[in-house]
Amino acid sequence: MAREIDLTASKARSARTGKVSSEQGTVENALPNLDRIIHERMRLGIVSALAVNDSLTFNELKRLLQTTDGNLSVHARRLEEAKYVDCSKSFEGRMPRTEYRLTAAGRKAFERYLDHMEALIHSLREH
Repeated sequence: MAREIDLTASKARSARTGKVSSEQGTVENALPNLDRIIHERMRLGIVSALAVNDSLTFNELKRLLQTTDGNLSVHARRLEEAKYVDCSKSFEGRMPRTEYRLTAAGRKAFERYLDHMEALIHSLREH
């Protein structure tokens, strides 16, 4: 069964991708650097869920994210194309089974995304 996702960071990460300074205009300039593949809400949910689980089936992700087959398929495919997620298909008896795993590149991209967001939040709170 899928573990619940705790979106609050349990430990602070250093901003390896560059700190967002609190100087005027720097925060706005940082936004284009966000990974747009991960930044979309449904894809962020998929990557977050896979970051805390070794793998999840299509149906587990669908239930966890409360979405439709079509919506999940489109976003999972986009993550596959970016090589962030690996998809394997098999059969369990006569039932098809689609399973997703976060790739090393996907985990690294997710960590960069979190670092960037944490630096952005930190700089906004300094004001």
